[in-house]
Amino acid sequence: MSGYELFFQTVLRHWEAETAHHRAVRAIRMISRLGLESIIARFTRPDPVLAVETLGLRFPSPFGLAAGFDKDGVAVTALGALGFGHVEIGTLTAHAQPGNPRPRLFRLVSDRALINRMGFNNGGADAATGRLSRLSRHPRRPVLGINIGKSRVTDVADAGTDYQRSARLLAPYADYLVVNVSSPNTPGLRGLQELDALTPLLRGIRDVVGTTPLLVKIAPDVPDDQIVRICELVVQLRLDGIIATNSTLSREGLQTPAAEVAQLGAGGLSGAPLAARALAVLRVIRQHTPASLCVISVGGVETAADVRERLAAGATLVQGYSAFIYRGPLWARQINRGLVRDLGR
Repeated sequence: MSGYELFFQTVLRHWEAETAHHRAVRAIRMISRLGLESIIARFTRPDPVLAVETLGLRFPSPFGLAAGFDKDGVAVTALGALGFGHVEIGTLTAHAQPGNPRPRLFRLVSDRALINRMGFNNGGADAATGRLSRLSRHPRRPVLGINIGKSRVTDVADAGTDYQRSARLLAPYADYLVVNVSSPNTPGLRGLQELDALTPLLRGIRDVVGTTPLLVKIAPDVPDDQIVRICELVVQLRLDGIIATNSTLSREGLQTPAAEVAQLGAGGLSGAPLAARALAVLRVIRQHTPASLCVISVGGVETAADVRERLAAGATLVQGYSAFIYRGPLWARQINRGLVRDLGR
């Protein structure tokens, strides 16, 4: 058992999950506040052999941090210093919002999983622009993705205008922009994955982002035939990529007792139980999209072997989040070193 795993078992797992998360973010931010990025990066910087060229960008590693960990973009350079090849922030919305009532984040330790019903809690796109403007001038800023979603106060019928406002504000600071239509925690959001709603939504956002690469993030619960239609739409609209997948509403195959899971209530499940479906969705997407399309696979990724499996199945890049809680601050470094060892073999 590593030092972090011992700390997690004896201390962290006994803290309320969201409280532990905020404390972890504050601790990571200290890397930047103390000016330690360059020192830490000496030990965590990905080997140049891992670099990936996609979206007109150079990613130092195929492995990055998924949206959800740093919603407001307050720890980006510190997270980059830990070895992530890119950092995706958000989900950000046009209007600031507190999200759902707490408690809203739960660990399923025996499943190495999380359940969340956060509800896009964030300070809003306007508040983020000043911070992102300063970040854009930072010499050690990692590749930055910005994930945008619909504000809860906005009717689904007006979602296009809401997304476009966020896109206009945030695209100038993003290396790539992600349209999130797949969170299970905002009423009506997943309905935007239906083609009659998704087509005008993506077309409208595409028309306001300029040259910023544009991707769409989909849910694992979408049937395969609908995934195929989304792939065809992405190609038709000349979007730059797909991120698959978001969290799932499924509770199948869990080791945690069903009564305990039911007591936690609604929310999206992420982590190890999502791995098989996320891999299956990736394979469907790759069968129906050109090799040039950027496909980012996320869901149930924990080890270098998991990343290698996704790359072998056609992922351009791979992201993780839930395992960060279970693996600790050296997680990205461990994966990058594992990938280099695999290449050596």
